[in-house]
Amino acid sequence: MSQVLHTPPPTAPPADDDLSALAARHGLTVSGARPSLPDYVRQLWARRHFITAFSTAKLTAQYSQAKLGQVWQVMTPLLNAAVYYFIFGVLLGTKRNVPDYVPFLVTGVFIWTFTQSSIMAGTRAISGNLGLVRALHFPRAALPISFALQQLQQLLFSMAALVVILLCFGVPIAASWLLAVPALVLQSVFNAGVSMIMARMGAKTPDIAQLMPFVLRTWMYVSGVMWSIDKLAKGHHDWPSWVVPVLQANPAAIYIDLMRYALIDSFHASQLPHHVWAIAAGWALVAGVGGFIYFWKAEETYGRG
Repeated sequence: MSQVLHTPPPTAPPADDDLSALAARHGLTVSGARPSLPDYVRQLWARRHFITAFSTAKLTAQYSQAKLGQVWQVMTPLLNAAVYYFIFGVLLGTKRNVPDYVPFLVTGVFIWTFTQSSIMAGTRAISGNLGLVRALHFPRAALPISFALQQLQQLLFSMAALVVILLCFGVPIAASWLLAVPALVLQSVFNAGVSMIMARMGAKTPDIAQLMPFVLRTWMYVSGVMWSIDKLAKGHHDWPSWVVPVLQANPAAIYIDLMRYALIDSFHASQLPHHVWAIAAGWALVAGVGGFIYFWKAEETYGRG
């Protein structure tokens, strides 16, 4: 007598709706899901100590292998300024008719380096830290913000050398130096916003990091770092009428010239575009808020793929 084995009929896999209901009943959520914008801001604020500690640690480690250590934080922009002075100031003669050209140039180089370094660091913030992004759960905006904060800390070290240079070249201490504080605050917000934009783009397309040095070098040349936009415009009356306002409204040029106006007594308000503080605040608002929202919208994609 043969024995017949009866196997149970195959059961259909549970529907997605059933799984969603089961997960919701037990309080489970999607791993890495994007929180609402207010929740995201609260999460970032809760991790403010991590952001500051991470930026300080990165700054300390940046030159840890060099014999001169943190001295390179000041030496790097100073050496760049010396090269630019020889090429542009001496060989190309851009220092003509520019009073206090060395303070003018060094201020431009330091402030530009702040923006340049923040954007470059932001571009690699996600793609260069995938191990951290994939291992820990935290708001990813903490990375580009911490890199922008790192560059601000480095600029503050450099500002001490800038003050010495200003005094050595006869620029007196003045009450206008206090204007450097709001100018730096606005520039920091702008830099952080652009860093977050580039962080999202760099996370999706890492090759952008190879392209950015060329983009930033071009941006530097049109931002009046080594030459005066105002003086150049007066010497080229044949330019189209829109060229000078566009050059002056360039955000990098705005923050550089605001710092020059604050620190250098020979740089007058007439050399600034009209409503310069409103323009500076507008760039900071657009880049800061827009960049933050743009980065937040892709929160759940970082570290995947």
